[in-house]
Amino acid sequence: MEDYLKKLSDANSLINAFQATKKGSIWKESVQRYEINLLRNTYILQKALRDGTYKQKDFHEFTLSERGKTRYVKSMHISDRVVQRSLCDTILIPKLSHFLIYDNGASIKKKGIDFTRKRLETHLHRFYRKNKSNEGYILQIDFSKFFDNIQHEKLLLMLEKKFQSPSFISFLRKLISSFSIDVSYLSQEEYKNCLGALYNSLEYAKIDKSKLTGEKMMGKSVGIGSQISQICGVFFPTQIDNYCKVVKGLKYYGRYMDDVYIIHEDKNYLKKVLDDIKKIAEELGLFINSKKTHIIKLSHGFTFLKIKYNLTETGKIVKRLSADSIIRERKKLKKFKVLNDEGKLSYKDIEMAYRSWRGNALRFHSYKSVKNLDKLYENLFIKYF
Repeated sequence: MEDYLKKLSDANSLINAFQATKKGSIWKESVQRYEINLLRNTYILQKALRDGTYKQKDFHEFTLSERGKTRYVKSMHISDRVVQRSLCDTILIPKLSHFLIYDNGASIKKKGIDFTRKRLETHLHRFYRKNKSNEGYILQIDFSKFFDNIQHEKLLLMLEKKFQSPSFISFLRKLISSFSIDVSYLSQEEYKNCLGALYNSLEYAKIDKSKLTGEKMMGKSVGIGSQISQICGVFFPTQIDNYCKVVKGLKYYGRYMDDVYIIHEDKNYLKKVLDDIKKIAEELGLFINSKKTHIIKLSHGFTFLKIKYNLTETGKIVKRLSADSIIRERKKLKKFKVLNDEGKLSYKDIEMAYRSWRGNALRFHSYKSVKNLDKLYENLFIKYF
């Protein structure tokens, strides 16, 4: 049997994990202090992992607004991030990748949001070539509070089948259980049914901390902010992926974390598939967001991962930035203007941020929208021209 803990705690693995972890955060004091004593910290971490005394430090919890979404983040200490990086890079990702479908595009090396968008385009082209028409439908599925509602025991049971190592699963249990939610404020009846109820971390953050006494804990949620949460999110709905791709043989299927699409010529067939997926999701303890789950005609256009797609009668795919992306950038520029006037943000930083957004926007058929934003940008910061 493979010794996963020995592999995880290998000194070279831990040092490589730190080098990868520090990218983008080398400016932090905690990261710099860790690097100054890298060999000593690596030895201490290795010893703790091998003698079973390793204990994860408390999270730093905060809310973060990003790309129009507000998320509740659980940030980790640098030493814990090194452990999770080593765990994911040397064990979890290499092992679990074998069980993921090709069209699962999130958080895996050589994949990501651009990969998923290209696969969607490939599926649209293949659908058009097969049917000689854009007369078809796309089923889009979205899960409500996806990371918040991943149940620990169900996740661990899946992982146990893949690794078959009691000591390693026990270690994973310690890491995953650190995300458990204190629900001491619930009544005894509510506590019995809490696993089956939708959990919302943003609402939970508003609860009076004095009510959280640690008496009742809920084994659900893998907080955003750790690498193990990402790979667990990629892997957890594999049953849905396999059902669609293997059992139903759906060629035009893709998933990016909690966003799913299926393209088919028959609307009624997609309705039946959706019913089946709802049953699997219920077994997993996941909740499908009815407001964001719908079947749309391909000829009408649809939005996926912030891009508006249109499959024309000639088979051409027209891609535009979604209205939300444009509105969000307009608001951001106006906020930048206020911060610049207050002396809190330099024009150079604003220019770099806008050039970055503009360069990405011009990859799509959004020339007029970009030109309108250029005018707004020039009007707001005309004194620098």
